[in-house]
Amino acid sequence: MPDSSPAPMRRRSLFKVAGLGAVGAAGLPFAAACSDIDSNEGSAQQTEGFDFLPEHKEWPLPAEPDLVGEPPNHPSAFTSYPEPIEAVTEVPSNSGTYEITVPFWGEAPSNDDPYFTALRDAWGGTTVNLRQADGNTYADTSVQWLNANEYGDGILLFSWMLGSHTNFPETVVNSFYDLTDILKGDISERWPLLAGLPTQSWAQSVWSTDPTDPETARLYGIPSTFSGGPGNALFTRVDLMEAASIAMPTTVEELLEACRTWSDDANGKWAFGSVDWILPQLFGLVGDEGWNWDEAQGKLIHDCEKPEFTEMLEFRRTLWDEKLIHPDAPTGTLDNGALQIAGTTLFSQENPVRWYEYTSKVKDGSATGAIVPVPPIAAKGRKPALKANTSVDGWTFLNKDLSKEQVEELLDVANWCSAPFGTKEYELLEYGVEGDHFEYDATGNPVHTEHGQKIVQAPVNLKQYSGKVQRFLTGLPEVVQAHFEFNASCQEYIVPGIFSGVRIEAPAVFKSANQVFNDQQNDIAFGRAELSTIPDIVATFMENGGEEARGFFTDVYKSLNEE
Repeated sequence: MPDSSPAPMRRRSLFKVAGLGAVGAAGLPFAAACSDIDSNEGSAQQTEGFDFLPEHKEWPLPAEPDLVGEPPNHPSAFTSYPEPIEAVTEVPSNSGTYEITVPFWGEAPSNDDPYFTALRDAWGGTTVNLRQADGNTYADTSVQWLNANEYGDGILLFSWMLGSHTNFPETVVNSFYDLTDILKGDISERWPLLAGLPTQSWAQSVWSTDPTDPETARLYGIPSTFSGGPGNALFTRVDLMEAASIAMPTTVEELLEACRTWSDDANGKWAFGSVDWILPQLFGLVGDEGWNWDEAQGKLIHDCEKPEFTEMLEFRRTLWDEKLIHPDAPTGTLDNGALQIAGTTLFSQENPVRWYEYTSKVKDGSATGAIVPVPPIAAKGRKPALKANTSVDGWTFLNKDLSKEQVEELLDVANWCSAPFGTKEYELLEYGVEGDHFEYDATGNPVHTEHGQKIVQAPVNLKQYSGKVQRFLTGLPEVVQAHFEFNASCQEYIVPGIFSGVRIEAPAVFKSANQVFNDQQNDIAFGRAELSTIPDIVATFMENGGEEARGFFTDVYKSLNEE
């Protein structure tokens, strides 16, 4: 992925304008031993235009992709497996032992597995033990670990987890190692793969003691892979649709009819297990941080103030009233993947990663049929709208109590982990040891064994420890081809974010109001409250934090769009 272009000057104005009030979080000077950042009023952190990041030096890819897209929203792809090359030709000689906290979903793999031994030997002798915690509760419990400094030598946090932290900027500057002086400038001699990461990745890993003062901005995180494009989709068991003579929906109205045709509550069949977070975009509710700029009114409008919001809740309520959604959906504990494999549900909201996993299960006989994404659809004749975040997936943060030498050793590991598809490092990290964790199939593609599925494929492990030089679509060729084509079909519907170039921490009152608002939406969707209360919950939301946040987000928006 090429280096980012210089940030336009108007992007920087946010951090030069005096008197922005809620936009800037007050803080002590960076040199203070303990910063006190009050983000209750919200803060906006620049993620462009820094002069202290690692100097970008393109790392030559080991092979040309078979399908060339337009990264990041339309990543390129490999439908064949190239002969892997060695990316790190001079392996360091290290011997430290560290513990990194990571989330997992499912059964945690043992740190004693040969997979981890092979990684240790390959990247130079450093032992990285995983402190694995339940991914379902990880975002909330990570708050406690960080407050108590009980997360080991580092912690992996996905970007979507930051909302659980009431004052994450303060946590960053007070808890994590400041990497700036180690990583600024030309780092390509020791860490050529880290130097090859997109500059946007490093820029999004910056936090400040005072976001209104550019001089306090510092680099704290090792970025995970830089991603773009449609990150989620509505998947359907296409074989079950065909068997029931149900056509692929091309509108939300057709989707509802498909739900009605498929569902049979008396016989344990429902269209959905859950649909809460994928449904808003089907109704065009894709506001950046929930907000959209309305030219006609000359102000920011929240998604909930649009008539489409009422339509969306009415749709959810219809699913419940007509028994088109699993009766246990309100618990939020359903395994939607398992339900879809069993043929209990037809549709499932998913990350496309599951497309590959499902197809693999079909190949090994543990599942039948096939899943495919429903193409972009909308309601009432409107044009579909999709959300695509161009950002890093998350970060590995290192403990501030580490020494410089220890941090450099962990960066040696990160450099090794950044090797892209087509390298021996990537093959070992993503597939494990040949003969134990994977085998080559007849076409030369690595395929996980049953042991590899358990240890390497499903868990987070160290695959998110640092980002890849470039992200590609890889894996089962037939899925790669279909995924590439699906991404291509989505490009015209992607709605750009209005807060590009800024990482925002919303005011605390807005976060609190959002939580209550989400609970109230579920009450309506699951029949615990009447549809007639929609105007009331919207009004309450705006009174209890929405209007205050409108002012905050308006300041950010106007600062970004000053001439």
